[in-house]
Amino acid sequence: MQSTSTPQAVDTEEPRRGRTRAKLFDWKLLIGVILVGALVVLSLFTGQYDIFGGEDGAMMFNAVRIPRTVSLVLAGAAMAMSGLVMQLLTQNKFVEPSTTGTTEWAGLGLLTVMYFVPAASVLDRMIGAVVFSFIGTMVFFLFLRRVTLRSSLIVPIIGIMLGAVVGSISTFFALQTDMLQQLGIWFAGSFNTVFRGQYEVLWIVVIVVVAVFIFADRLTVVGMGEEIATNVGLNYNRMILIGTGLIAIATGVVTVVVGSLPFLGLIVPNVVSMFRGDDLRSNLPWVCLMGVATVTICDLIGRTIIAPFEMPVSVILGIVGAVVFVILIVRQRGRG
Repeated sequence: MQSTSTPQAVDTEEPRRGRTRAKLFDWKLLIGVILVGALVVLSLFTGQYDIFGGEDGAMMFNAVRIPRTVSLVLAGAAMAMSGLVMQLLTQNKFVEPSTTGTTEWAGLGLLTVMYFVPAASVLDRMIGAVVFSFIGTMVFFLFLRRVTLRSSLIVPIIGIMLGAVVGSISTFFALQTDMLQQLGIWFAGSFNTVFRGQYEVLWIVVIVVVAVFIFADRLTVVGMGEEIATNVGLNYNRMILIGTGLIAIATGVVTVVVGSLPFLGLIVPNVVSMFRGDDLRSNLPWVCLMGVATVTICDLIGRTIIAPFEMPVSVILGIVGAVVFVILIVRQRGRG
């Protein structure tokens, strides 16, 4: 009996592994990559400056169009991924960096560095934004652990309230230090200020995405709760710190280079989970792809809707995100 049961267990295990690989990389994902790639190419050749007929067309293409498009890809993937990880860690579908105050903390860190170090480089500003993002996210997590909330809808409301408080502090600080213009640029969340020599720190996002993929299974278990994570041998608090650190790095980098991208981390993970469930490892490529597609489409709309002027991508994201947020709330109430 023992000799016949062992091969059967092995035969059963192999199809499971095969299904996991097919779920992660399949023809649907390949089609998604092709479609997003087409959007990226369209972004490269969309703009008011004639890169083919202009005298400095090649220079404009290399110095502005390519950095802007690369920033669209990296920022979209980073913020969508941050929302996915944050929703796992908080066990709440309504949270993301802009509904927990993380982006407001990053903006406060950016202003602080600019005030105390006026000649700070982009890297210095990024470090300040990351540190403040980490502090703000940990404050939010500690609050959730100490307070029992009966409704999941209360969590993002509290996060938005905390973000409003931090945003008010930032506004007062900027008013007293004559930095309201810098604060306005940060709130705008636009890619029209991205150019060569200023966007390169965004490549750190690639390292963050790889790290999230490495820790995907452990973060998924942590999302099931402290008791389950401890029972399977995971250090719950350490994984919370790792996840928070990755969110802070991604949010801080995007805030310094681009600004605020509201609701992106709310829209994308929820739409993906509707069709694919809640497995972080298999959903991560889809979340990154859809994040890139969402930001690129919104940026293309912003560049063409009032041409030759440009509408900040944060305005379009805010409108779309608010609608999706209301729809999610209605669906949640419909389910009781």
